[in-house]
Amino acid sequence: MSEAKPAGPHGYSAEKQALMARLKRVEGQIRGLQRMVDEDTYCIDILTQISAAKSALHAVAVGLLEDHLKHCVVHAAAEGDVDAKIKEASAAIARLVKS
Repeated sequence: MSEAKPAGPHGYSAEKQALMARLKRVEGQIRGLQRMVDEDTYCIDILTQISAAKSALHAVAVGLLEDHLKHCVVHAAAEGDVDAKIKEASAAIARLVKS
């Protein structure tokens, strides 16, 4: 069961345009991968591009996690309710490391 998500601006709000640009680049990489498979590109070349796409998506995830720590966890600490946010961040880190 997940906790209620805070409404209002999130930690990434100030960087939303940059975040969207990075995600659009990842989307383009995925479309490129589809094209490569469709065109019967050499396997290793496809795997290289998959690695690049994963790295780009990982960078987005790490940035979001950093924003979460700077904004949401700090805000929760100021209100005296940091334990739940730290637990939430730890679970997100565990998922990120596992993937």
